[in-house]
Amino acid sequence: MSRPSRRSRGTVTIEDVARAAGVSAMTVSRVINGGKNVRESTRVSVLEAVKTLNYSPNSAARNLAAGEATHIGLLYANPSAAYLSQFLIGALEAARRAGCHLVIESCESENGGEQADVTRRFVTSEVEGVILPPPLSESVAIMDALREMGIPVVTVAMGSADHENPNVRIDDFGAAKEMTKHLLDLGHRRFGFIKGHPNHIASHDRERGFLAAIVEHGLKPSEVAAVEQGYFTYRSGLAAAERLLADPHPPTAIFASNDDMAAATISVAHRRHMIVPEDLSVVGFDDTSLATTVWPELTTVRQPISAMAEAALDMLLADIRARRAGGRCDTNEIVLEHEMIVRESTAAAIVVPNKSRKARSPAVQPA
Repeated sequence: MSRPSRRSRGTVTIEDVARAAGVSAMTVSRVINGGKNVRESTRVSVLEAVKTLNYSPNSAARNLAAGEATHIGLLYANPSAAYLSQFLIGALEAARRAGCHLVIESCESENGGEQADVTRRFVTSEVEGVILPPPLSESVAIMDALREMGIPVVTVAMGSADHENPNVRIDDFGAAKEMTKHLLDLGHRRFGFIKGHPNHIASHDRERGFLAAIVEHGLKPSEVAAVEQGYFTYRSGLAAAERLLADPHPPTAIFASNDDMAAATISVAHRRHMIVPEDLSVVGFDDTSLATTVWPELTTVRQPISAMAEAALDMLLADIRARRAGGRCDTNEIVLEHEMIVRESTAAAIVVPNKSRKARSPAVQPA
């Protein structure tokens, strides 16, 4: 005997609106919930379809809460507390609007077997889909465990590589290239670059963007840029900045791959009696709350972290609904817009004689 549908024949669904507007169900959800990064023409088409079909999103949310709602899992392990905070805010807000429940669990281990065990225990809590922000979005062990259990997943910040699962990202390569061009336009010709965690795709995309901008400017990276390894943590930024600024001919600009490491770089500069941005321009990536709590405030790439979390949850819900109907979500990737935010930590390069620059260095303490 077939199971009766919870929905009456006359109920208009979000999928009906999506078909009428010629977009995905996830895009409809973002429009009706006031989400950002939606083209105005798309927004108009969706709203016209909503009006024509007399679609009631509030009623749809109640239907979800009454039985069609799902428990969405979010596994996290991010070394940047500021990034994680913004991501959780976006995910929680999207879950509230959609009428679903968000189940949050940490997975700090970098061991594949332990990650798989955490994932299996987590999924037994009856979550129907999982969101994986970085760095767990790149864990092969977690992805294999979810695939074995048939759990839908949406990854975040997986770079521009091919994806087996739906993914939400920004153009890390293009953003880093744009920021480096800003420094070049300011006249800087001696650069330091602090890489992110070597296991993250975004780290490599940002480094590639940095180097590409230098090459396109007619310069050789080996002659004008020094690259140091970081791990997206404040402490790793301190160590990398110390190495860069200890050079006899230190950079006039340092590009750190996230705001935590950029803030650490400013701290090291202050400790070495350097003035930011007169002696050293510093830029970061993400535009977390940390960017405006350091002094001077940080020039950085604004990554819409909360919006990425919202898009990931909307995409996952759309995939779960499609699977219930015997299909799959038709959207495989969303690339959200980034923005370059220029604040007080960058300025035009000033050629300072070595003698004058040494005068700013802290005195060597006697042994």
